[in-house]
Amino acid sequence: MSQLKVERYAVQHFDLWNTFISEAKNGTFLFHRHFMEYHKDRFEDFSLLIYKQDSLIAVIPANRNADSLYSHQGLTFGGLILKQKQSVKDISLIFEALFIFLQKEKFKSFIVKEMPEIYFKTPAFEFSYFLAKQAKLDKREMVLAVDYSKPLTIHKTKLKHFRKAKDIAFEIRESSDFTPFWTDVLQPRLLEKHQVKPVHSLEEITYLNTCFPKNIKQFDVYLDNKILAGLTLFENEHIVKSQYGATTKEGEKHRALDFLFLSLIYKYKAEGKRFFSMGTATEQNRLGYNEGLLKQKEELGCKVYLQDFFKLQLND
Repeated sequence: MSQLKVERYAVQHFDLWNTFISEAKNGTFLFHRHFMEYHKDRFEDFSLLIYKQDSLIAVIPANRNADSLYSHQGLTFGGLILKQKQSVKDISLIFEALFIFLQKEKFKSFIVKEMPEIYFKTPAFEFSYFLAKQAKLDKREMVLAVDYSKPLTIHKTKLKHFRKAKDIAFEIRESSDFTPFWTDVLQPRLLEKHQVKPVHSLEEITYLNTCFPKNIKQFDVYLDNKILAGLTLFENEHIVKSQYGATTKEGEKHRALDFLFLSLIYKYKAEGKRFFSMGTATEQNRLGYNEGLLKQKEELGCKVYLQDFFKLQLND
């Protein structure tokens, strides 16, 4: 049996980590250190590297919070990030080595926010199998996404309004300037409707766009040179996710956000993407989700995928 070594991430691992992420079968630019570290002042990073015979075979983007390790709280998902070719036997050994390491580090629990399968380049369920045997399923959320390998199932009313909207002189602009959307649409609407701010400030999303110009994109809808709606997209190799979407009150009257969503759904289908994700519809209520938001995403052609949250107890 080969000896596995678990090591905490340090600055000298920067290039090694990023190279591994770029080649991993479930890697994404969200795990690049530039992305993870834009908010490093908010989290105590405790990311891990796992070696077999001095060869890096897995990493875990993570942070410490009191006596718990989280697959990073500043990221939408995480878990075990793996090489393209990794045997189930190796994954079982990784799980055992990780368990022992975390116990030695005096962690009491490991909370894993799993990556939805739509982000996998190739199937990567091995770690989930071993988690499910020893960890407790803490919660499960719905992730809404359009699967381009299946016929589009956009609601007839959405299509009707989309066709009518083509008669309006809408202009869709792709831009690296996030200011109009953030200041005139997103921030005011979030404050008005939910009394919250965007997770990313204007300065943060602008900085991240300079780091990842091919992955973070802004599309806005204008009418008579006035912004009505916008979508901020996070684009990976085969999947696009709408990270932020909002419209002004005038934009609502013209259904500008629906027009933009459908325009981009068709655009990325033509470009050969596999999925267009619209994220979750999670809400703290009796159902656990926002009925209106869920219906909206379903009518735009989304189907439900699952994101599981596991809690592994380590020490009593």
